[in-house]
Amino acid sequence: MRFLEQDESDDPMLSVVNLIDLFLVITVILMMLIVQNPLNPFSKNEVVVIENPGKANMKMTFKKGTELKEYQSTGEIGEGEGSKAGVTYRLADGRMIYVPENEK
Repeated sequence: MRFLEQDESDDPMLSVVNLIDLFLVITVILMMLIVQNPLNPFSKNEVVVIENPGKANMKMTFKKGTELKEYQSTGEIGEGEGSKAGVTYRLADGRMIYVPENEK
C-alpha cells in the first residue's frame, strides 16, 4: 500500500494537465483576436482597410460580401481622357464648393 501514500506533487501527469490548461487559454485568446479582426469572414459585409494612408506605399483592402479586393498604390499620378467639368474651391471654414463650367 505504499503507492497510496505517495505525494501528489511527484505525479508527472499533473504537469501535463497544467500544460493542456495553458494551451487552452492561449487558444481562446487567439480565437478572440481572430473574431475582432475586421477582415474575418464572420464580420460585417462591407469593410475598407487603408494601410499607410497618403504615402507612396499605400494599400487599400476592400471586403464586400464574400469578395476581397486589394489595391496597391504605384505612387504615380493617374492619366486618362476627358475634359474639365468645373472648378472646386475650398472655403475658409473647410467646406468645398463645386462650380460647373458653362456649357456652350
